[in-house]
Amino acid sequence: MARPREFDADTALDGAIGVFREHGFEGASAEMLVNAMGIGRQSLYDTFGDKWQLYRSAVRRYGLGESAAHLEALRTGVRAIDGIDAMLRRVVKTANQPCLGVGSLCEFGVSRPDLAKVHAALAKTLRDAIAARVRDAQHDGDVASDLDPVAASEFLVGSIASIRIAGRGGAKRVALNSLADMALKALR
Repeated sequence: MARPREFDADTALDGAIGVFREHGFEGASAEMLVNAMGIGRQSLYDTFGDKWQLYRSAVRRYGLGESAAHLEALRTGVRAIDGIDAMLRRVVKTANQPCLGVGSLCEFGVSRPDLAKVHAALAKTLRDAIAARVRDAQHDGDVASDLDPVAASEFLVGSIASIRIAGRGGAKRVALNSLADMALKALR
């Protein structure tokens, strides 16, 4: 009879996320992963499958958490533009930390269809929410009425990635805030 699992799979997955955020897929060794996850190799394979399946699960879990945080920020403030600003400032605040979403896109692009599907689902949810807030901000008179909300959403997602890359590259907070300010100015 198989022994029951003696660890929390979500906690273990969070450990893997930390390794993948810092080292990417190729740079993460099995030893690094099991040490960070607090489990043995066999438990890793029995629970998560191979390293690729673990990575895909980590990207999905990380992306869901980031999307939830972005959506929460978008809902803050009295006006829709306040929520957009809050989302950008949240990114600025954490830009010095490695982002598994941006990292996985840089490492794999769309070369792995199963991973691209994870990214596409997460991106659609975020882009739709941002586009809705842009429409609300247009209604409030805070965003130019002639902007296409979908294109503005794409621009803001690109700005988020740019801020994260700049932050990871050592840009100071003042420079990161300037990037966020420029993104907001582009909407007016």
